[in-house]
Amino acid sequence: PIPPLQVIRPEPCRVCGSRIRFGKTAIKCCQCQLLLHTKCREQCPSLCTPRPHHHAWPREGVLADFAPSTPPLVPTLVVQCVTEVETRGLTETGLYRVPGAEQLVREWKRKLLRAGGALPALSSVTDIHVVCGGPKVREGEGTASPLTPLPGAATDIPDEAASDTALRHVVSKLPPANRDTLAFLMLHLLKVSHSPDCKMDVLNLSRVFGPTLVGHSSANPTPLAIMEDTPRQCKVVARLLSLPPSFWRGFVETEQENLVPM
Repeated sequence: PIPPLQVIRPEPCRVCGSRIRFGKTAIKCCQCQLLLHTKCREQCPSLCTPRPHHHAWPREGVLADFAPSTPPLVPTLVVQCVTEVETRGLTETGLYRVPGAEQLVREWKRKLLRAGGALPALSSVTDIHVVCGGPKVREGEGTASPLTPLPGAATDIPDEAASDTALRHVVSKLPPANRDTLAFLMLHLLKVSHSPDCKMDVLNLSRVFGPTLVGHSSANPTPLAIMEDTPRQCKVVARLLSLPPSFWRGFVETEQENLVPM
């Protein structure tokens, strides 16, 4: 039997023709890649024609190459990992700070990148800290591009209200996939910061995610530049997390049917 999968990229059911919406459960044939509602399984043809497997995502590229074609433009890998972390990780001390086994992180990350729009469940990954490696991936496997190449100027404005306005403007001008993914991650990290069991406040999370989310002052930073950039990266992420959840929800709650897991 084929286990049900969570659909991230909305696609039509090959049996009834209706769209399988974001976050819904579906069934995907491992031979012909046919996707259908679980309720349509009985009407599915018994014979299928195997199709050659193609990687759903490129090995490298900008974030938009990994994002779905319909809003919210959040890569499947990020949604799947965050959903799993919020399901069973919000009672773990040091979430995102405690590293998972590096070999296991690389192994399951490769599997996820090859899986396509409907990903296998991550419940088989025993150590939730291994799953936490997913949201900390940079743009494209193997690239050094940050998720949000945000300048730190907005955070240097002394007036807090003016700084918030400038920061919101910078976020809104990001490429849509980067903006939506950032919003999705900010809502998730706020939930982690509010969990007393995780013991990961905004400052701790900013230290962990600063290098991943925020770019450096130059394209090829020296070791000294990297060291000098670290406090700025931390400060930017902390300021992003200080923005109200309603601001971030405005980017990811674009369609009632496509709400991301909160």
